[in-house]
Amino acid sequence: MDRAAATPPVSLDTINPKVLKCQYAVRGAIVSHAQRLQQELQTSQGSLPFDEILYCNIGNPQSLGQQPITFFREVLALCDHPALLGKSNIDALFSKDAIGRAQKILNLIPGRATGAYSHSQGIKGLRDAIAVGIAIRDGFPANADDIFLTDGASPGVHMMMQLLIRSENDGILCPIPQYPLYSASIALHGGSLVPYYLDEATGWGLEISDVKKQLEDARSKGITVRALVVINPGNPTGQVLAEENQKKIVEFCNNEGLVLLADEVYQENVYVDDKKFNSFKKIARSMGYGEEDLSLVSFQSISKGYHGECGKRGGYMEVTGFSAEVREQFYKVASVNLCSNISGQIIASLVMNPPKVGDESYKSFIAEKNGILSSLARRAKALEDAFNGLEGVTCNKAEGAMYLFPRLHLPQKAIDAAKAVNEAPDALYARRLLDATGIVVVPGSGFGQVPGTWHVRCTILPQEDKIPAIISWLKAFHEAFMDEFRD
Repeated sequence: MDRAAATPPVSLDTINPKVLKCQYAVRGAIVSHAQRLQQELQTSQGSLPFDEILYCNIGNPQSLGQQPITFFREVLALCDHPALLGKSNIDALFSKDAIGRAQKILNLIPGRATGAYSHSQGIKGLRDAIAVGIAIRDGFPANADDIFLTDGASPGVHMMMQLLIRSENDGILCPIPQYPLYSASIALHGGSLVPYYLDEATGWGLEISDVKKQLEDARSKGITVRALVVINPGNPTGQVLAEENQKKIVEFCNNEGLVLLADEVYQENVYVDDKKFNSFKKIARSMGYGEEDLSLVSFQSISKGYHGECGKRGGYMEVTGFSAEVREQFYKVASVNLCSNISGQIIASLVMNPPKVGDESYKSFIAEKNGILSSLARRAKALEDAFNGLEGVTCNKAEGAMYLFPRLHLPQKAIDAAKAVNEAPDALYARRLLDATGIVVVPGSGFGQVPGTWHVRCTILPQEDKIPAIISWLKAFHEAFMDEFRD
């Protein structure tokens, strides 16, 4: 065998170093371990101290038992199989408004074919419907030409990083803790993450003074900061920004010439009475800032909210405040991917235009929506109280989103034990929790955190009837862990 044949064409030494640098903890080492344990449960029942794996690592509601919204699925079924519309018993199987909406959507699709490619930005009529939904939400006009339909919010984020980052000298301001999509996409596209720290002591507050300090520090090192990422409601931290705070952020981006990347995928997930979601576009327009003043990209997804349609991969980005020449480049990049999937496009249009008062499905739709959101609020409170009841654990209130991010005040012996096996202390805790209970959480070190602090991110998504048992298992594990490592 000659030497060339013996050398693999791809190795860790020859793979793109940007891929090696990229990390995504939400599906990282802990989840790989959980999947191995799941295989063991399937092949050897009773071999582990639990009988199921509870994936609390990712915002994936339907995998944990949440049911899809009936109206959305009825419309989707009729669009995907239009022959049903000609059946004589169709009225007995589907609600009248679902039938009407499906017919309307099919008329917007060239050839009435959901299996065909669409316009690269998405079907024009569906973008029109989304623009109407945005205008109703914000009280300011929206334009279908500003909307790019995407396979969930993530491809939109990747597209923006691809467009903004030219080299490692280009930086993106990101909150810490952050959803690791941002650090991963910045690494993949070869840029620099410029961190700004959310203040845990003030409920994960965003201090503009800290953002400004980090911006100036990055610039002093020769980094051109292109954009500011804001996640509202927060992931993994669950805070909902106050309107005054949002105004300061808009003003800051305007003054500093930064693109504002607004991750707003949890806009339906607000659980406190004294806060409400306001889009950054609404805030900017209410302050008098027009298209020419602020470059703003807003991301929305069908994966979150009350709908939880993660597997349908739908979402959009609304892009405002860019020149026509730059917009052509956006369209070119979107065209390389041909189009986002049509099922996701349809559901995105339904999320932004659900049944209205007087529609046949309205009462059942509202009952399903409110049932899911009120249950999520109860689950958040129960888990928050449970974490705060554990020795050495503090947990801020989940005002919104789908997660809690409790802080672990770990004994020194636990920190030393983690160091001995070259593991972050919160990763050691998460691994031991999984091995003892089957509960999968993500170490805070995968999201970024103030050095010397340790956290885990836990979703609030297990079904409500399982929450008491989860709390009981968590409590028993934590007490044993603390006893084992007590100083």
